[in-house]
Amino acid sequence: MTEQTNPTLILTSLKGRKGFFRRIWIVIVGVIVTAIFLIWPSFANSPVDYADIEDHFKYGSIGSENINGVPYWIWKVLPELFSDKLPGQGYTSLGFIQEQGKDLPVGFSQRRVLIDRIGLNCAVCHTGTLRDTSTSDRQVITAMPANVVNLQGYIKFLSAVAVDPRFTANRMLPEIEKISGGLNPIQKLIYRFIAIPQTRDALINQGSQLAFIEEQPEWGPGRVDTFNPYKAIQFHFPMDKLREDELIGTADFPSVWNQAPREGLQLHWDGNNKSVDERNKSAALGAGVTPTTIDLPRIDRVADWLWELPPPKYPYEVNTTLAATGEKLFQNNCASCHAFGGANVGQVVPIQEIGTDPHRLDSYTYETMSNQNTLYTGYDWRFKNFRKTNGYATMPLDGIWLRAPYLHNGSVPTLRDLLEKPENRPSKFYRGYDVIDREKVGFISTISEEDGNKYFEFDTSKPGNSNSGHLYGTELSPDEKDALVEYMKNL
Repeated sequence: MTEQTNPTLILTSLKGRKGFFRRIWIVIVGVIVTAIFLIWPSFANSPVDYADIEDHFKYGSIGSENINGVPYWIWKVLPELFSDKLPGQGYTSLGFIQEQGKDLPVGFSQRRVLIDRIGLNCAVCHTGTLRDTSTSDRQVITAMPANVVNLQGYIKFLSAVAVDPRFTANRMLPEIEKISGGLNPIQKLIYRFIAIPQTRDALINQGSQLAFIEEQPEWGPGRVDTFNPYKAIQFHFPMDKLREDELIGTADFPSVWNQAPREGLQLHWDGNNKSVDERNKSAALGAGVTPTTIDLPRIDRVADWLWELPPPKYPYEVNTTLAATGEKLFQNNCASCHAFGGANVGQVVPIQEIGTDPHRLDSYTYETMSNQNTLYTGYDWRFKNFRKTNGYATMPLDGIWLRAPYLHNGSVPTLRDLLEKPENRPSKFYRGYDVIDREKVGFISTISEEDGNKYFEFDTSKPGNSNSGHLYGTELSPDEKDALVEYMKNL
């Protein structure tokens, strides 16, 4: 006899199973949602953006974080864990400008690529500070040369910490936990097994590539070797096998305001390019961008702003009578090379004529040029305008009062000193002090220390630092020189 099944029991059993599976699915969906919540932001390639264009210039990304950026919490903890490798407290001891209420110093940007990363942008080399007197508040001025930033010191710091035995997950994670308020479990795993070991290896590799910097005379604040790091990192040149005369190419940071009238002029100190756009993209590579990570919309936003950005006007009193005399002297002695529209402005003057230090010129070789013109291959913006020259280019002098020290290598502290013959120019002076010298025009260069801050002694006898050449105006009388300097305050 066949046993009959109770329909009520079957329905009850099915309902129970449905409830069980529903709970399982809820748990699974919950786990997936949680994982997406934790992991999805890590995979988003999202920079921190700024509505204000000046903030964007100072803190916005240009694409340097993707490959060459340092993970945010590692970058934050380095000055704490390796304070013995800095000249003072934190990154500001290297001259980086920390504005009140800002998380990062000027010239540093943030982008999330798996995790938040820190990179460099244009402002690290093109934002400086100014004080009226030693007791005045510091003014931060964008687009002027980064007169207080010790970029070589930063490079050396990263190289030194990378080989330190304390650069391990076991040492760094507890410090990161202290300052971060706690990482989530996914972040902890990423930092322990990926971020910390990969960053250490990357910095060791970078330090090896840039080892030649240790043999160079110190750059000091406000200067950079423009193309030798380029040769090592972009082109993988064997730096230990290059000629000695091309291994020092240190130059002063330039101002970057008022770019429109510079289009078509010979740029880059030695006049090796006439395209402002190529100059911008080349500089971006120097800041850590690669041809595949360059953020063109954000760089173009900066370039559009700088295109017609006027130079800051001299904010102090000018002797108008003296300046009127100086204007005539400028027109007769300087304007053809240094005024917009001058017959020779933006043209290369042969090194035999200009007579200034040749190291920056010699460092940019035909081999460098050939390799540089292959960059951005496959893109519409591939380089094609770089060339090797035989001298240094004449530059417009707009905002010249904020562009000290002078000459391409920053070897003359003030405009008034530049009008003296080389043997009468200061052979040693101090860089990094940001109090204006209203009389000579430049920054006061005789202060070695203030409030515990030691300033960099610049020695013109060292290779790449010569203050020779540019004899124009040196035959003027002292009164004429004073008048000329008074007029140039208004440029």
